Amino acid sequence: MHTIKYTFQPHGDERGQLIALEEFNDIPFQIKRVYYMYDTRADVVRGNHAHKNLQQILVCIHGSCKIRLDNGKEKKVVALERPYEGLYVANNMWREMYDFSEDAVLLVFASEVYDESDYIRDYNEFLDFVASGGL
Repeated sequence: MHTIKYTFQPHGDERGQLIALEEFNDIPFQIKRVYYMYDTRADVVRGNHAHKNLQQILVCIHGSCKIRLDNGKEKKVVALERPYEGLYVANNMWREMYDFSEDAVLLVFASEVYDESDYIRDYNEFLDFVASGGL
């Protein structure tokens, strides 16, 4: 399963902490879109889709949440609990974000601008897509 959990380098002193992220340095792709989720109830599941081309880095900059990943053959759950940890999610990966803490803010760096045609929102279509080699 092609996921990488990154630990970003905090820079801090008595004033607090700072994390700086740069494309192709800390983020392994050109950043074309940034968005974040907040005020998500603990019983809500977000995502429930895959992308044909888009890559992402997910960072829970406040609070915590879990990410369920599925590449069509194996499944994995990754907890995001620290603002200096990021999760790389490749394309062709089904993702579900859930178990949000009350104060969770999930920040997402995306390699592409929004394009509805890049989404696979039906799980069986996703399985067919990965079985065909993503074509």
